[in-house]
Amino acid sequence: MPAHFRSVVQKRGYSELYALRCLDVPALDVGGLDLLDRYEERIAKEDPFLQTADDMSFFIHGDGAFLKLDQDGRITVSDFIRSHTGITTEVAFVGRGHFFQIWEPSRLAEHSAAVRARLLRLRQGAGQAGEPGGQPE
Repeated sequence: MPAHFRSVVQKRGYSELYALRCLDVPALDVGGLDLLDRYEERIAKEDPFLQTADDMSFFIHGDGAFLKLDQDGRITVSDFIRSHTGITTEVAFVGRGHFFQIWEPSRLAEHSAAVRARLLRLRQGAGQAGEPGGQPE
């Protein structure tokens, strides 16, 4: 884990991390137990008799894993991580506010380019919408 991420993890007092496979991208969302708590609070707002609550619980609890940090702040890249992310030898970390993501670097580059393209289209559409006769995309 990069030094900056290790220092944040240490400041927050995390001895283990919770990781969840992202639904829509080949990355893991990783954070402390507060990340798991936020997901569980969201599940608690659902009607427990509806499929949504059951699916969310299955996803959060069945598709996540606790990651142990060694004394040097390293995380072992397990089959759980490799199977979803495609990580082999290199790992990329991306801060996301209250959590971070773990990516295989080339997949991160592809995703980053797609995100930038979507945001550029939104920005261009917003500019056109503000012009006389302009329409958003």
